Amino acid sequence: MNLEIWNLTWIPEIKPFDIAVFTFLGYLTSMRFIGSVIEKLQRHPKRVVFPEGTEPRVLQAARQFYSLRLGVPILLGDRTKVKEAAQSLNVSLEGVRIINPAESEDLDSFVRRFESLRRLKGLRSHEAREAMLLPNYYGAMMVAMHQADGMISGTNQTTGSVLRPLFQIIKVAPTTSTASSCMVMEVEDTRFGENGTLFMADCGVIPEPTVEQLADIAISTAQLARQIMGTRPRCALLSFSTKGSAKHPSIMKVQAATALAVKKAQQINLEADFDGELQVDAALVPEIALRKLPDSKVGGRATVLIFPDLNSGNIASKLIQHVARANAYGQILLGLDRPAADVSRGSNAHDILGVAAIVGLQSIEYSKLYPGAGDKLPGE
Repeated sequence: MNLEIWNLTWIPEIKPFDIAVFTFLGYLTSMRFIGSVIEKLQRHPKRVVFPEGTEPRVLQAARQFYSLRLGVPILLGDRTKVKEAAQSLNVSLEGVRIINPAESEDLDSFVRRFESLRRLKGLRSHEAREAMLLPNYYGAMMVAMHQADGMISGTNQTTGSVLRPLFQIIKVAPTTSTASSCMVMEVEDTRFGENGTLFMADCGVIPEPTVEQLADIAISTAQLARQIMGTRPRCALLSFSTKGSAKHPSIMKVQAATALAVKKAQQINLEADFDGELQVDAALVPEIALRKLPDSKVGGRATVLIFPDLNSGNIASKLIQHVARANAYGQILLGLDRPAADVSRGSNAHDILGVAAIVGLQSIEYSKLYPGAGDKLPGE
């Protein structure tokens, strides 16, 4: 990791919470993946909006985001309440922007744009205003209008309350028809994945993906892994069978999705390897892969794991996070027109910072992930 991260002389004044920031900097030494993400984002700082502006974990993450020179954190909420919450935690708000949607000069413009977006759904003007006063809706509109580079929410809310504004305002990127999500797992054992880092999808959005959706999930996750890691992704589409060792309609779906993902990757010149259907041990353990599929470029070396449904993806990600004590970052939303993430209600400040850093890094070359993304503003 670049030692510049440890040079704290650029912080103009040490605040009480900066002691916690210093502690966190030491914590980064054991976090290979997120340390490299932070180092890259320092070269291209971004603006990230946090709709949950009074949440203690968000306030701590926002302070860390600024102190590490990752960009400008934007907190939404009543200014007085945000300041009171920060003061109670001894968290400095220096470098942090606070916006109260109810007092924003952009509120009327946002209301008109949202009303235009939802006119066919019968949305009325007062309903559009009520929606825009909600932080998740206001934050989604900020990102859609390029007033922020990404949005992080979910620490105190259900997935539906986070995704609904994003799907209504930001919607799906032009080059894909599928929005999904990805968990990035950093495990201690560097033999797994890419030096201990695994990309796992879909763990939060689509309950029963079709063949087309499963292929899209594989492509989007491989693209993210390629952008973040800078290496050729090895993508395993998982099942309870390896190469026809069992017969079931769900296995046929994974086989078809694998073939389609290979075809889609060739069409967009994505340098990645795909294989499926694979059992997870065949995907991750070289000795087992050698016996089951010795000629596979993915077997035993997978860096991207694509699950056949949301049940398996969500269960597996939480098992790895808690049983293996992995550092877990997500859900990173894939396929949207602009970057965003839905974090778990169980996330701590370090998790939220990590997700914000990934979303910030993702936004640097977002148009390469999804050509044409962000070109069209809401209501136009």
